[in-house]
Amino acid sequence: MPRFLYCLIVILLSSVSLWAQEPPAAKPIFELKEVMIPMRDGVHLQTVIATPVDQKGPLPILFRRTPYGVPEKAPAQMPPSLIELSKDGYIFVFQNLRGRFKSEGVFELTSQVNLKDPKSTNETTDAYDTIDWLVKNIPNNTGKVGMWGVSYDGLTTALTLLQPHPALKAISEQASPVDQWMNDDDHRYGALRESYDFEYAVLEQADKNKNTNFDFDVYDSYEWYLRLGPLSNINDKYLHGSIPYWNSTIDHPDYDDFWKKEAWVNQLHSSSVPNLNVA
Repeated sequence: MPRFLYCLIVILLSSVSLWAQEPPAAKPIFELKEVMIPMRDGVHLQTVIATPVDQKGPLPILFRRTPYGVPEKAPAQMPPSLIELSKDGYIFVFQNLRGRFKSEGVFELTSQVNLKDPKSTNETTDAYDTIDWLVKNIPNNTGKVGMWGVSYDGLTTALTLLQPHPALKAISEQASPVDQWMNDDDHRYGALRESYDFEYAVLEQADKNKNTNFDFDVYDSYEWYLRLGPLSNINDKYLHGSIPYWNSTIDHPDYDDFWKKEAWVNQLHSSSVPNLNVA
């Protein structure tokens, strides 16, 4: 297995801070730079570039795309999740997805990609455009990019396989959603996972500037769901149609074209990029 691909095995859970820390270092570790990278439709995406302060020569780029937020400042200590990778030497790049935090545009919370429409934008094209910008604009990089991520970050990593940039040399998609109606987070072969679907939609679409946990009025959320009554009460009493993804869930109870298009892997027939898939 190529060393570059092997290094992508390290798991970075989205529920853990990007900058979880070990004991203080004797000197600064990274120089952080925030940029707004333009996409093909003019939307700019908030991107943070973390360059090792002791960089001696050209380094490859490790790139993560996320809806959960990017580092606001350089870490005072080395994040444990990056220790092994940092020893080999990488420039780390973190990007907020379209419509999240300072990134412009609208966050669709979707894995739909229309490869037949050259004017469409999606997570696949945004990754392509970003990688193209990174290799052309980050000083002293080798022109090689790897991507990794867990859960939704794994999805944004995996979606690059539909149209990979030539500079993308390896990826590790971990626990990536594949088919949200058949066997993933939102459904189990059509059986709705009500709490997960509802709470996650609120988390990511209630406020573009933060991750929003629904404010349950009881300590035991299971009791709250028992009291809720019919599914329609979520919109009637609480959301009032304000969360697009939840509305889509309600509007599409069956395995119709909406969910079939969400199953992005139906378009993937081969991969030209070495990838480590962690289920």
